[in-house]
Amino acid sequence: MPELNRVAKRMYNIHPNAMHLSVGEEIAGTFTLESAEFFQTDFQAEGRRDGDEAVYRFATTEDNDAVVVGRQRPGEEGWTMVGEVDSVERTDA
Repeated sequence: MPELNRVAKRMYNIHPNAMHLSVGEEIAGTFTLESAEFFQTDFQAEGRRDGDEAVYRFATTEDNDAVVVGRQRPGEEGWTMVGEVDSVERTDA
């Protein structure tokens, strides 16, 4: 069986606690996942970033090499791809 994506596994293990995520060069901050699940090796999660009204969705790519991020701002129809999770760290309680 293929291994779980290491970034997705870290996000899953920190959930439901807050975590610091970096998504490309544009987005970094404290995120809280409202849901996080693995379906065999496929990861899916949804959450919010502190101080941001948008909802973020996270999913592993088909080849399981990365966790991609989509964002839906209030009033928007659909999702905008915003990048890949570069790093995930626990935040101090």
